[in-house]
Amino acid sequence: MLEQKIENFICEALTGDAQKNALEFAEYLRSSEMLFERGKGYWADKLYWMIKYKDQYVCFILINGSEGKTEPWIVWSDDSGSSWFEDSPPEERLKEIALENVDFCTNCGGCGNPGGTRKAVFGKEFNNVCITAMKFINPDARTLECVKKMAELRKADILASLPK
Repeated sequence: MLEQKIENFICEALTGDAQKNALEFAEYLRSSEMLFERGKGYWADKLYWMIKYKDQYVCFILINGSEGKTEPWIVWSDDSGSSWFEDSPPEERLKEIALENVDFCTNCGGCGNPGGTRKAVFGKEFNNVCITAMKFINPDARTLECVKKMAELRKADILASLPK
């Protein structure tokens, strides 16, 4: 049986720039020592991966659509109750991309908190934000640079939280 690596599904489900960018992101995550874990529960029958570093969540990836939409791939950030996305501002152009991709609550019920919460994202306050502060739908090459930076910031946050 073929190993269920995300790259296999990316090559099957995506084409063109979406495939190229998703493969590049997967390669970036692997080179950053991230682990890929297939989704469970609600996500078990979907092409969904939880990306972890040191057994803590970094981000989440869905290949080939979500929520009745047909976007080729989606990356959600992970907040994990941390303030990494509040006070670790990236350079200005990446900050603008992140702010354009704040994930507003759609009352899906996934977090048990319909209506979302108030969150600060790189110094800007937002109401009704999902449990994941940012959602990048089909990131192009420019946006992918920001998504990588968000993963890097989360990794740094995880490392800072580990006992010395």
